Amino acid sequence: MSDSAYQPPKVWTWDSESGGKFANINRPISGATHEKELPKGKHPFQLYSLATPNGVKVTIMLEELLANGHSGAEYDAYMINIMEGEQFSSGFVGVNPNSKIPALLDTTVDGGAPIFESGAMLLYLADKFEDFIPSEPAQRAKCLSWLFWQMGSGPFLGGGFGHFYAYAPEKYEYPINRFAMEVKRQLDILDKHLAENEYMCGVQYTIADMAIWPWYGVLVQGGLYEAAEFLDVASYTHVLRWANQIADRPAVKRGKMVNRGWGEPEEQLHERHDASDFELRTQDKIGEPAQET
Repeated sequence: MSDSAYQPPKVWTWDSESGGKFANINRPISGATHEKELPKGKHPFQLYSLATPNGVKVTIMLEELLANGHSGAEYDAYMINIMEGEQFSSGFVGVNPNSKIPALLDTTVDGGAPIFESGAMLLYLADKFEDFIPSEPAQRAKCLSWLFWQMGSGPFLGGGFGHFYAYAPEKYEYPINRFAMEVKRQLDILDKHLAENEYMCGVQYTIADMAIWPWYGVLVQGGLYEAAEFLDVASYTHVLRWANQIADRPAVKRGKMVNRGWGEPEEQLHERHDASDFELRTQDKIGEPAQET
């Protein structure tokens, strides 16, 4: 052990000056820091989110449902600035006590049904509209297995590899190597599976694809942590084929724009209240928007 190795104290205490990109919003306690109600629109679903991979899962699902003719999936989407701590408002905590985006409210249920955790939202919406989830028991089990695989594996890619490779105030070999190894193991799992399947559940596009694509699909397309070369993502040819196929879907192009506040102007839609909101953006990039009925 080197002289500079960290020696954990007997009892851990919070060092609010620990540094890092997210130091100003990370804390060891839960609950609201300030009183503020959430805005509410006119549609059945109210979404409070940001276009991070977890947020994009849900906006893709809502846009896919609308594209399939489910007008009851209409939604208002409000951007939550997590760097400013908006996820710690009393209104947001009332919908999501975990204070993480996304947060979803189904206003069609008496008293409103708050839903938190992106995987729970995908499953809730799939069951509610009976779409993008297999009905046959064995296929449904496969779909749920891959959905929960992403929920369990994603933190190794995001909070693990992403943090130490891209966001930590200092780079250290051990955590970067440890999590890079795990991410490559996960990509290998996906690549072998997608060598024999068009989508995660075979020929059917499902919520499993919507959960996995914003993380692993965007990663192999070079859009996550600027780590594509470091992880040699080009070698995962079957994941790349699948990622590009999903990226070409018009609903995916729309979904990844919602609650996005960075990138090129035509890639951003800070709030979404109507299908016509997309008409302000470049149509040849996002495809035709779903029409309200």
